[in-house]
Amino acid sequence: MDTYVTVVGNAASEVRVQMTQAGVPLARFRMAVSPRRFDRDSGQWVSGDASFYTIVCFRGLAENVTSSIDKGDPLVVTGRLRVREWEREGRWLTITEIDASSVGHDLARGVAEFRRVARPARLALVADDVAAGATADQGVLAIGTGNSPEREEEAA
Repeated sequence: MDTYVTVVGNAASEVRVQMTQAGVPLARFRMAVSPRRFDRDSGQWVSGDASFYTIVCFRGLAENVTSSIDKGDPLVVTGRLRVREWEREGRWLTITEIDASSVGHDLARGVAEFRRVARPARLALVADDVAAGATADQGVLAIGTGNSPEREEEAA
């Protein structure tokens, strides 16, 4: 069973982008998460020990993260938690990753401006007279069939 988590923290590194062998965009960055609590004795907020996660993003999310996230940005990340362990030169190493399903700026600590990403047009097979009509306004790339309603009436 998979474990899904939501973490709130800061981007601790720049985003590194690459392509998988299958040609899928992949982006990675480190994220620092520090618990904060109010110390009544001192009257100040204090930080606990930081935890670091490697955030992994694929496909459209990877492209959007690459264009949107900078080191130091306050973030909220949701995704599947993965802990990997391996031995190298007699030492056990552990890395904690989050396969992100969603990444966004933490609006409790600032403001952001959202811009929709233009997606490729959808394909639709339509009659020729419709192909020149409203479908272009609806983000549909229309491919005419060579048959219009008038031609169908003529054929009948």
